Amino acid sequence: MVNKTPQVLTIAGMDSSGGAGVSADLKTFAAQGVYGANVIVALTAQNTMGVQQVSMISPSMIHAQLKSVVDDLKISAVKSGMLGDVPTVEAVAEFLQQADFGDYVLDPVMIAKGGAHLLSDEAIVAIKSSLIPLATLVTPNMPEAEVLSGSNITNHEDVMQSASKIQQLGVENVLLKGGHASGKDVCDYILLADGSHFWLKSSRVDTIRTHGTGDTISAAITARLALGDDMKKAIIYAKAYVDATIREGIDVGHGHGPLNHQARVADRHFPEVLENV
Repeated sequence: MVNKTPQVLTIAGMDSSGGAGVSADLKTFAAQGVYGANVIVALTAQNTMGVQQVSMISPSMIHAQLKSVVDDLKISAVKSGMLGDVPTVEAVAEFLQQADFGDYVLDPVMIAKGGAHLLSDEAIVAIKSSLIPLATLVTPNMPEAEVLSGSNITNHEDVMQSASKIQQLGVENVLLKGGHASGKDVCDYILLADGSHFWLKSSRVDTIRTHGTGDTISAAITARLALGDDMKKAIIYAKAYVDATIREGIDVGHGHGPLNHQARVADRHFPEVLENV
């Protein structure tokens, strides 16, 4: 009997050290039990210490990769990560408007863990105008949310207002990640298309081995949506998976090390769900 495995796609850069970007996405897809295809938009020379060099792929090659995928595979959900520059954003947006890839999860990657800028100012404008309106879900961290919403975030009320402003750009759902905030707990805020909202709270892990966290949660959500989860369930499970990859960590590299994508999700990894707080 043929296994009808859901097929998903990542559009992102390649991390030579294997911890983030397409590498993290494909590991996450496999861990969730879906088949992952990839369209590479940039090659990076990077490791756990930082990004040393970036080489962008031409828009024509990006288009060719996307066409190869859509001509042969049945993609149920797609995510994008680091896009880098305006030509890349425009190439991806043009294709997503034409092809039916199902749910689209947009991770607006702007800055690497080591501080390297991975998205130009012009590309941020292009993402806001061309990609966010196409997305089913956008998953900014706090600094990215400040850029997208044009407002500072200093407390929970600011988080909620920022998410609302981002939703007004045309995206259906917003996951505003709280890992950059201080405190013993990490609180993520989710605003859904129907207007409902909730927080996910989990205890912070004292570690620097968090390279690829944003890529991993967006990839996990993409996979869960392809498996049939609704948006809320997909986000909660993805959060639990990321928690497992951090808590059950591995010792790789000398800087911001990668996650353990082979970690098993257990009850202890699931966050506390705070409804309509």
